[in-house]
Amino acid sequence: MSRTIAPEFTRLGWIGTGVMGRSMCGHLLGAGYSVTVFSRTKEKAIELIERGARWAPSPREVAVASDVTFTMVGFPHDVREVVLGEHGILAGSMPGAVLVDMSTSDPSLAVEIAERAAAMNIISLDAPVSGGDVGARNASLSIMIGGDEAAVAALEPIWKALGTKFVRQGGPGAGQHTKMVNQVLIATGMIGVCEALLYGYKAGLDLERVLESVASGAAGSWSLSSYGPRIIAGNFDPGFYVEHFLKDMGIALAESRRMGLAMPGLALAEQLYRAVAAQGHGRKGTHSLMLALAHISGIDWPNRV
Repeated sequence: MSRTIAPEFTRLGWIGTGVMGRSMCGHLLGAGYSVTVFSRTKEKAIELIERGARWAPSPREVAVASDVTFTMVGFPHDVREVVLGEHGILAGSMPGAVLVDMSTSDPSLAVEIAERAAAMNIISLDAPVSGGDVGARNASLSIMIGGDEAAVAALEPIWKALGTKFVRQGGPGAGQHTKMVNQVLIATGMIGVCEALLYGYKAGLDLERVLESVASGAAGSWSLSSYGPRIIAGNFDPGFYVEHFLKDMGIALAESRRMGLAMPGLALAEQLYRAVAAQGHGRKGTHSLMLALAHISGIDWPNRV
């Protein structure tokens, strides 16, 4: 791929305007790109439309109007529908077009899409991200990319508009596999964050003072610094939904079984998050794991609804 990616040359399409997708698409509008947008709920795209994005009635129509089409949707079945469905992206893409799926999805689906796209002379990249709602708003995401090396390089202006780190991991599916590594790290790490704060609370400590000491030491982490204050404040608004995290852990566990790996820590985390969802918190953020752990210990943790 040798085309120049720039606002004056490149028409972009964006599908999915949820917690993260809306901010990400907004950065591309802010960079001066012409963007055509679609989401299942048009109301979620109104802010983008008011900023100049054009609405399309289907993913196919987005692709018809775009040189590069991005997807940021919830589940693998959503990816399959918006890309491979009767009214999907491939149905409307012309040879030479580029598809970039930034959802977290099955590595095998990324490979399938890349193969079907290649048969139509279309390039498909899998480019899931890490950084949550804060990273999306601040354009500080880490982007993990699988697919054609030349296409990844050509899209550098787009990656830089969305994040502070982008790394091509390999061929189709490699970006999704790397995102699974990321999710395994977060899943087991969040247990430590929540249990540590629960311990400090029960010991009668001032948790904000505790964070001053531990967040900058060897125990520090992005999750602790980003979610610790929210947990303490009882703010469990989603940066990333529990129900989506359960989907991700399910993918990682399925891939682990396929590769013959034992992942007991991830299996434990997945079971704890199932408890979070069973308690009615599936649409809260991943840090709402604290609510389930506190419940187990009979502690009424504040939950700002």
